[in-house]
Amino acid sequence: MKHLLNSAAVALILTGASAYANESVLTETAKPEQWAIQTGDYANQRYSELDQITRENVGDLRVAWTFSTGVLRGHEGGPLVVGNIMYVHTPFPNNIFALDLSDNGRILWRHTPQQDPEVIAVMCCDTVYRGVAYADGMIISHQADTTLVALDAMTGEVKWSVQTGDPAIGETNTATVMPVGDKVLVGVSGGEYGVRGRITAYNLADGTEAWKAYSTGPDEEMLVNAETTMHLGEPIGADSSLNSWEGDQWKIGGGSTWGWFSYDPDLNLVYYGTGNPSTWNPSQRPGDNRWSMTIMARDADTGEAKWFYQKTPHDEWDYDGVNENILVDKEIDGEMRKLLVNFDRNGFAYTMDRETGELLVAEKFDPAVNWATEVDMDPESETYGRPMVVSEFSTAQNGEDTNTTGVCPAALGTKDQQPASYSPKTGLFYVPTNHVCMDYEPFRVAYTAGQPYVGATLSMYPAPDSHGGMGNFIAWDAVAGEIKWSLPEQFSVWSGALATAGDVVFYGTLEGFLKAVDAETGEELYSFKTPSGIIGNTMTYEHDGKQYIAVLSGVGGWAGIGLAAGLTNPNDGLGAVGGYAALSDYTELGGQLTVFELPD
Repeated sequence: MKHLLNSAAVALILTGASAYANESVLTETAKPEQWAIQTGDYANQRYSELDQITRENVGDLRVAWTFSTGVLRGHEGGPLVVGNIMYVHTPFPNNIFALDLSDNGRILWRHTPQQDPEVIAVMCCDTVYRGVAYADGMIISHQADTTLVALDAMTGEVKWSVQTGDPAIGETNTATVMPVGDKVLVGVSGGEYGVRGRITAYNLADGTEAWKAYSTGPDEEMLVNAETTMHLGEPIGADSSLNSWEGDQWKIGGGSTWGWFSYDPDLNLVYYGTGNPSTWNPSQRPGDNRWSMTIMARDADTGEAKWFYQKTPHDEWDYDGVNENILVDKEIDGEMRKLLVNFDRNGFAYTMDRETGELLVAEKFDPAVNWATEVDMDPESETYGRPMVVSEFSTAQNGEDTNTTGVCPAALGTKDQQPASYSPKTGLFYVPTNHVCMDYEPFRVAYTAGQPYVGATLSMYPAPDSHGGMGNFIAWDAVAGEIKWSLPEQFSVWSGALATAGDVVFYGTLEGFLKAVDAETGEELYSFKTPSGIIGNTMTYEHDGKQYIAVLSGVGGWAGIGLAAGLTNPNDGLGAVGGYAALSDYTELGGQLTVFELPD
């Protein structure tokens, strides 16, 4: 089977299309010794060509050095390495440290933004932040209060700053940004507060707005073309979003954009997902609620949409559609195809043609998934591309004030934002998953700007009749649509994976273990317990000719919100507190970067 070249960044340069991309990002991500973007590369593969650490010697890993961030609560994302400098971020208040790798991690500069702590009250699921970006000699940070700031990468000096949202109405940020061309793409959080989702492109030179595309609403505000924007091979038609909502519900309809971006310079298309519709009570918003729960492909220069695919129409379970889209080239039926692979919260893994939006594969990546039997794959069917919902688990069909029990997965999905990785050597995707089910009772709720707009009570628990734990780490074949191997975990795997040319895959656990497994077989090769639960994304870099592995530990996020925020009511944290109550027996709050090496 043919695969994408070993480094997606190098491959994209060789296409000759790099004029569209940001040259500094392409240049720095093409250097295997660095980790210059949170996603590893524009393709979101989270793969490193470094191969000093192998399946034969990974068992000898030891801690090389550590760094305390000085902040508690959930540490998502990971550090960047550009040149001899490592850039480390924290959750709120989103401090940034520049560490000199040539001088024992000496702090070259620190950025400590002064944010109003009131923003914490309107952050949905902990005060997490998925990291900074690098472009054009700047470090770009999007703070919890939606301040977008560009810092000189060498000095930390503020080059420009702009406000992208309004926390007073529930708009916040937890995601990283994506520099593309002469712009930086920015999303918004707040679906649980009735925000109207969007992405905005700002000019890298000065922070001025270039374009804005909403997830819902009028065509002109969504930057769609009724005749040329496609959905499963058909034009979306005029007013496609407005026609799928009752009245003006779209104005507070969610579809927030707090996940990951990926980008294909050859097509000049950026890919991302939109979140759940608001409210969580489906009875209050009849219709498909377009274009929430949707993979979107847009022209990076203009923002105009090329194609959409709505994975969960009229979402009834909070299956946010924001997870990462991984770009690979593979052979299907004897033809090389430019593919996009998405592991959705709803428990289905999708393989699509990223140029046209054609749906090629849609299969469950956890056998516990029961809310739908399958996705209709017949292009001639009236329900083509739609999940076949099981009435027993339909919160809409069961109605308001009815507790629908035994729904799998839970609202936090078979996989949340914790990114998967891909190895061009094995052709497999390595996916951190949640093996969790729920009871879900919707109720009527009124909208008030800046107040929670949820409308459901949840409880969560491990999938029944299974291994007893709440997570698995799996290897997935995206062409066959099947699991190749699966490793059970006691708790959800809330850490981003890393695949390497040494045939080793790394990930972290909520108890705090960094684990290394064989990329071919899944055999566990190494395990080390860090000071706190790991919800950060493992990365690797090389300095002075030596390969290192690094990961942030600091328990929190949705799964760890009980520990992070000191919550005890089982229904708090949108149902997660009770589901993960036992986590406090294994770890405690922290905030530390741990770096690993092989002995000399």
